[in-house]
Amino acid sequence: MNNIYDEILIAMHSVWNRRWLALAVMWGICITGWLAVALIPNSYESRARIFVQMQSILPGKIGITQVEQQKDVDRVRQTLTSTENLEKVVRGTDLSLSVSGDRDMAGKVDMLRSHIKIVAQQDNLFEITATSSDTGMSDAANAKMASAIVQKLIDIFVEENMAGDRAETSQTLKFLDGQLAEREKQLREAEQKRMDFDQKYLGLLPGVGSISQRMDAARQELSQIDAQLGAAQGALSAMNGQLAATPASIATPGGGGGSPYATAQAQLAAARARGWTDNHPDVIALKREVANLKSAGGGGTAGGGTPNPAYISIRSMQAEKQAAVSALATRKAQLSSDLARLAAKQEAEPGVAAEQAQLDRDYDVLKAQYDKMLADRGDIRLRGDVQTETDAIKFRVIDPPSIPRVPAAPDRPLLLFAVLVVGIGGGIGAAFAKGQLRTTYPTAIRLERATGLPVIGAITETLTAAQKDLRSRKLRLFAGACGALFAICLLLVAVEFIQRGMVA
Repeated sequence: MNNIYDEILIAMHSVWNRRWLALAVMWGICITGWLAVALIPNSYESRARIFVQMQSILPGKIGITQVEQQKDVDRVRQTLTSTENLEKVVRGTDLSLSVSGDRDMAGKVDMLRSHIKIVAQQDNLFEITATSSDTGMSDAANAKMASAIVQKLIDIFVEENMAGDRAETSQTLKFLDGQLAEREKQLREAEQKRMDFDQKYLGLLPGVGSISQRMDAARQELSQIDAQLGAAQGALSAMNGQLAATPASIATPGGGGGSPYATAQAQLAAARARGWTDNHPDVIALKREVANLKSAGGGGTAGGGTPNPAYISIRSMQAEKQAAVSALATRKAQLSSDLARLAAKQEAEPGVAAEQAQLDRDYDVLKAQYDKMLADRGDIRLRGDVQTETDAIKFRVIDPPSIPRVPAAPDRPLLLFAVLVVGIGGGIGAAFAKGQLRTTYPTAIRLERATGLPVIGAITETLTAAQKDLRSRKLRLFAGACGALFAICLLLVAVEFIQRGMVA
């Protein structure tokens, strides 16, 4: 611990013996540093905050979500510092007074791009910051310029969101109208080709779809008809067996009843007397029964019997089954003939199926594109109307552009004191370094260690009265020089605050 203390005392003594060198270095560093600080131009910063309020009732009903609205605002915020917008800022402020050509304009734009900052503090809150540090203008003019730049950026921000949506919507609708007209023409041509193909090949079979699909459907229908025809023929055979085993009339003792033909005519007359028309199911059945009895030779009268109701009913059902069998057979023959003809055409022209597939594919693609474009045009038109006529996005300036009273940079008082501290440190460091370069021994112990020889003693310096008086005057001069250094620093700080007050 004593060694460390001794080393500190020795270092302090070495610096003190070279205090004039330290003082000179202090003055040199401080004067140079203060001049450099004085040459740094003041930068005045203006800030403003904008709140973006997004409507969510009607826009949300038509699919305009807050996420989409936020993306639109972010897009404008990101492009706010584009070259085009910054040129608007230059033309809209006093910066245009010093612009005489494209080169000057490009320089102003580059300067603004580095001095403008836009930050999203929250989802709907934006802060715009602009800095002005033009050496050709006074501090007050720079402060006003920073505020004017921020105000112009706010105007552009609002204008780009309002007018930009209208222009983009108009351009998009114009493009979609042209594309829709072209797609509509292509769609009509594709429809005409399909109609010509259908008339040539697909009119033979019912249904929709390709040739293969229609043929498969026809085969399935033919298979169903075969099953139905077999069932109908079985039912008809059963009816024929029942009819053969059922008598046409029933004998009654002492019967004086009429023949079955007369009875059927009487029933038909009674039904018509009730007001039944010829389309009534019972009238139709009775008329069919009368015709069957007449064709079977039952037109005459036969005494001693009455008509058998079971025979009449079975006869009617037999006629219905016979009609069903005939219809199914006719349909089967028609389908078989159509399938045979279409198969023959398909064999004669093997590219028909491929041609139809290509036509269907082209038509489906064009139809899907047309429908999508039509829906998109309606959505865009509705969205444009909502955004421009219902104020989907509203802007409110929370904090208007401020006129700065204090420069944002540099912090000149702090820099002045920092230069003073650096100067003091540099002076002390220079004195200490010089002391280390010279081969001297501040104590007898160090001399003894360095030479390895015993040191007998040390001679103390004795000063005369004149020497003491000279040293005292030099000490006062040194103290005055150090005090002057501190006084100059305080004076510079005072001048800085006075200049700030003049700006305010």
